[in-house]
Amino acid sequence: MSIRIDDAVGLHVRALGLHGQRSEILAANLANEDTPGFLARDLDFAAEMQRHEPGRQAPASPLYRIPGQPSQDGNTVELSVEQAAFSRSATDFQTSLTFIEMKFRGLKQAIEGR
Repeated sequence: MSIRIDDAVGLHVRALGLHGQRSEILAANLANEDTPGFLARDLDFAAEMQRHEPGRQAPASPLYRIPGQPSQDGNTVELSVEQAAFSRSATDFQTSLTFIEMKFRGLKQAIEGR
């Protein structure tokens, strides 16, 4: 019997990729906190997971964040919001990575007959 890796970990690989893309977007927001006119962006993770078929790696569509406190220079980055989102994204990334690791550990044990 053959094992298809996509069937075993496909959803988790997509989630890991989205978490990585979200982290890059949030890092750009943090890096541009003082850039006049910079518009903060983010990903709707749940919508992106539903938007794509399993196994298909298409680029995500970032959305612009609406600030609670708009600044005078047009920058929409709010440091506390971005830091919290980045921290959450890093935790979610690690969780997805742990799921993939557990899947591979289970496959290895099945192959070894344990």
